[in-house]
Amino acid sequence: MSASVLFDTPGPKARFRNLVYSVVGSIGLAALIAWVCYRLYDKGQFAGELWDIFNYAGIRENILDALMSTLKVFALAGLFSLVFAVLLCVARLSDHKPVRWVAVVFIDLFRSIPLLITIFALWVGILGHMTPMWALVLGLTIYNGCVQAEVLRAGVNSVPKGQVEAAYALGLRKTQVTASVLFPQAVRAMLPSIISQLVVTLKDTSLGYIILYPELLYSARLIANNTPVGGVYPTVQTVIVFGAIYISLCLALAWLAKFVEQRGSRSKAGIVPAGAKELEEAAAPAAPEAKGPDGTAPPSK
Repeated sequence: MSASVLFDTPGPKARFRNLVYSVVGSIGLAALIAWVCYRLYDKGQFAGELWDIFNYAGIRENILDALMSTLKVFALAGLFSLVFAVLLCVARLSDHKPVRWVAVVFIDLFRSIPLLITIFALWVGILGHMTPMWALVLGLTIYNGCVQAEVLRAGVNSVPKGQVEAAYALGLRKTQVTASVLFPQAVRAMLPSIISQLVVTLKDTSLGYIILYPELLYSARLIANNTPVGGVYPTVQTVIVFGAIYISLCLALAWLAKFVEQRGSRSKAGIVPAGAKELEEAAAPAAPEAKGPDGTAPPSK
C-alpha cells in the first residue's frame, strides 16, 4: 500500500512547516539537555572522584548481593508464574462453566489491580505474616501468571481446529489432547511473547524496594543517599551503574527471545511441502508383485 493512500502528499508549505517544527523541536530538546547537564555540573555530579566509591569492596559486595537477590526473586517468580499460568489457562478453557467463570474473574481482577498494591497487601499481612521476599515473589507470580495465562490461551486458540478434531477421532481424551496437541503448539507459537513477559517480570522486581527487599533498586537508593564524596552524593554515577545492570539483564532476555524465535522460524522453514509428483506417487497403487511360472515369487538376488 502506497503512502499516498494513507495520507495526502504534503505540498511545499506543509513541507516547510514540518521542517520548521523539526528544527524548533530539535533546538528545544538540545536546550533542555544542555540545561540539565549544566545543573548537574553545577551540583558537582560530573566530578571524577564520585566514581571512586565503586572501587570499595563493601560497595561491590552490596551490588553483587542485590543482583543475586534480584535474580533469585526473578527465577522463583518466573517459574511459579508459568506453572500458575498453565493452571489458569486450563481452568479458563474448561468445559465446566463454574470453573471457567472463576478463572475469568480471577484473571480479570488481578490484571486490573496495580501490581504494587498486590505486593504491598501481601507484605502487610493480608494472608498472614510474610517476608518481603515471598511477598514480592507471590505478587509477581499472581500478576504475571494471569498475563501469561491469557498469552497461552491465545496460543491454544490459534491451533487449527482440524488438529483437535483429528486427535479426538483417534480416541484421545481431552486431557491428552490438551497436553499432547494444544499446549506444545501454543507454547511454541507464543514463546516470544512469553519471554517478553518474563522481561517485564524482571523489571517489576524493582518494586521490592517499597517493601524493603534488598534488590537492585533498593541497593542503588542506599548507595546514592549514604555515600557522599566531598559533600556530593553520587546520584548520576549510581543511576548509570545500576541502569547498565538492568539493561544488560533485559537485553540478555531479549536476545534469548530473538534466538528462540529465529530457531522456531528455521524449524518451520525446514519443513518442505510435498510437490505434485510426490503426491501422485503416494496416491498411485502399488505395482503387482512379479511371480514365476509356478505362481510363486522369484527368489531374491
